Amino acid sequence: MGTSTAYGGPGGGTPLVPSWLGGADGGDAPAAPAGTGAGPDGLPIPRTADPQRFSGARNCFTRFAGSGGTDRANLGRAVSRYVSTSAGGARQAARRMGASRSAGARLLGFLVDAQARGVREALRALDLESLAGRPITEIFVGLADYICPGAGTVDEGIAREAYIETVVELASEGLTDPTTFTPDQMQTVFELYATHAIEARICNDIGTKAVTMPVDAQAAHRVEQQLRDFIRGGVSDALTRARAESPNLTPERIQTFVDTVYESAFAILQTLGDAEANQ
Repeated sequence: MGTSTAYGGPGGGTPLVPSWLGGADGGDAPAAPAGTGAGPDGLPIPRTADPQRFSGARNCFTRFAGSGGTDRANLGRAVSRYVSTSAGGARQAARRMGASRSAGARLLGFLVDAQARGVREALRALDLESLAGRPITEIFVGLADYICPGAGTVDEGIAREAYIETVVELASEGLTDPTTFTPDQMQTVFELYATHAIEARICNDIGTKAVTMPVDAQAAHRVEQQLRDFIRGGVSDALTRARAESPNLTPERIQTFVDTVYESAFAILQTLGDAEANQ
């Protein structure tokens, strides 16, 4: 489902927000309930989550996939239940995007710097000036280790795979020259990235290997595209709102902006999912 990091889903009993999402990549670790104690690293041990919390979203997505992408009601239910039940709400869902939030901030930070000072200067600041003047795909591939420095965990793998898929889509979106990017084109780059990251997070969590996809290749593609378009709509709405509230981004505000976009996107996706389910 759009990511090479897909697996069979969590085995149950894992916390809603793993303690390893704390720190720079995932915010503070969630507070532990009284009596749960602390782990060997000194961080509180999160409460064990309901091992069945993914089943509702998975069952709905299975029905959606079985329809070949035509059952929009179950697509809506799958996404809505993922946010509300599986992840524990929009804020918790956003916190699960630890590495993707950090990577998104680095990506957006580069774009903002490139627009303010020029692509060459933005690359020079990263000791990547040799990429200046190269085709856009080469520039963004060269930025991969800066944007997504790790790939050792599933969370980091999701962030990196989402970035790679974003690079692949740049040309098809008409994004060919970063030296002339407008604010709207900058939004499109980040929108693509956040969409792929959220899609991969959902698919990894609900376990797409446990979902039977249509045998027909066109139907299977339609299922994947319907999910991606649905998620992109929520991300686009969240970005539009965030830009209206923070039209002038400074380096100090980029991470907060990105975190706000992810949380808002999940809240919008839950609302859109409920609306699809009730039609």
